[in-house]
Amino acid sequence: MKVLQFLTIFLLFNSFTTSEKDFYEKLSDAALQLTKDRVLYDPAYIAIPYPNGDVPKNKGVCTDVVIRAYRKVGIDLQKEVHKDMKANFSKYPNLKKWGLKTTDTNIDHRRVPNLEVFFSRKGKQLPVSENPNDYKTGELVTWMINDKLPHICIITNKKSPDGKRPMIVHNVGDGQVLEDCLFSYKIVGHYKFGK
Repeated sequence: MKVLQFLTIFLLFNSFTTSEKDFYEKLSDAALQLTKDRVLYDPAYIAIPYPNGDVPKNKGVCTDVVIRAYRKVGIDLQKEVHKDMKANFSKYPNLKKWGLKTTDTNIDHRRVPNLEVFFSRKGKQLPVSENPNDYKTGELVTWMINDKLPHICIITNKKSPDGKRPMIVHNVGDGQVLEDCLFSYKIVGHYKFGK
């Protein structure tokens, strides 16, 4: 009987792990797909529908890469961030950082500091390190560029030309691109969020 229980638990654990791995591979593939679209870096505030709203396809910033990739795998970050912010507004930096006293479905999910709080609350916050092996497919990394510009990316299943580092998809001004720049900026956050 104990052997049967062990096998059942083993099979359940392995199917969950495979399913989870598949999700993060799909997220990586979705991010890579986005690099085919020509996108101009445009941080303008734009009124968008809710839920499933998006800025025009040919525009966006780093957060839009993350939002669009997650949407391709069935998660609407606009809706998820809004729901959590509405219920837990004081846990987000909006009042202190931008002087906002209520949620805004047009922009809240498009701000890196809000995504950092959301991924910490609803996903898993992972250690920050200088070891490239600590960064896995489908995870998210945030940076502080020049100590003032928050930035975010998705870790892909592609490796750097020397095979030592995972490559990332982001938009730091040149559109939605695949680059070998994981350690080019100061990493301040490392997250995992999925189904």
